[in-house]
Amino acid sequence: MSTYWGHGGLYETWVDFLRRWSAEENLDPGALPRLAQEDFPGETWERLVLHLGEALDSRLTAWAERLTEALLAAPDEFSAGRELAQARAGLRTVRAMAGHPGLPESLRTRFTELVDGQITDLQQQLERRLDHLAAANGSDPRWVEQRRRTLRDNALTETLTPSVAGPADPWARTHAADRPRRRVITD
Repeated sequence: MSTYWGHGGLYETWVDFLRRWSAEENLDPGALPRLAQEDFPGETWERLVLHLGEALDSRLTAWAERLTEALLAAPDEFSAGRELAQARAGLRTVRAMAGHPGLPESLRTRFTELVDGQITDLQQQLERRLDHLAAANGSDPRWVEQRRRTLRDNALTETLTPSVAGPADPWARTHAADRPRRRVITD
């Protein structure tokens, strides 16, 4: 009698998703089933955790490379700030995967802390690079200080704090009648 394997169950579902997610395919993580460590033999659980760690690392590495290239190509501080602000969306995606509700609480906590540590470290690395540039001969100190302000005003670590609910546009927060009116007088 021969037995054929049809599907690897929860393990295969998660590993397939993580491989595709790390390759940056557009996937819905909400469809992933809940995991419990008790449902897997020890070695299988360790492999699953390893796949998760590798997927998170792969996404963070690719994200950091794209951000570095974008910052180097930014012609001015506005463009650099825009790149930093847009890059936070990629970080939120990685943090959401690290804290996926289908993972056991201890695993979510551990991986979220690891990702948060990487984000903090990257912010510090960017600022240290500016310190090195400031100390180097021939670098424009005004540019260095402008870039430092851009980095701090658009900090990557903003992804670590919960966002305040509400529209991003400050004018949209108030009713039109509450806004000051302008009066145009033509001659």
